[in-house]
Amino acid sequence: MGNMYEVVFVVKPDAVEETLKGIVQKVKDTIEGGVEGFKGEAVKIDEWGKRRLAYLIQNYQEGYYFLVNFSGAPQIPKEVERILKLNENVLRFQTIRVKKKKTPVAKETKEGAEVKNV
Repeated sequence: MGNMYEVVFVVKPDAVEETLKGIVQKVKDTIEGGVEGFKGEAVKIDEWGKRRLAYLIQNYQEGYYFLVNFSGAPQIPKEVERILKLNENVLRFQTIRVKKKKTPVAKETKEGAEVKNV
């Protein structure tokens, strides 16, 4: 379908449950709704819960962590980042492209037996 991406974002710890669900739903709608004719697919959404931050961010020591794995065109992560940047409840976010794993290729030897590269 397209490239695989994952975005991790941290939401303020004092955000109410409806706000958390709204942010996740907005990200999912942005991915699946498409951007400029390109549609994506939200593969997996994980809520990691409230965790302690490594350092203070806007005077917060904790935050709600979320991980969203999705696939789609390169325009989709840019739009997801734009949506997260506009929300004042999101403290930080990071998007990365997940590289596909290479499968071992079988080679034939002089005797005709197959050998796998590992």
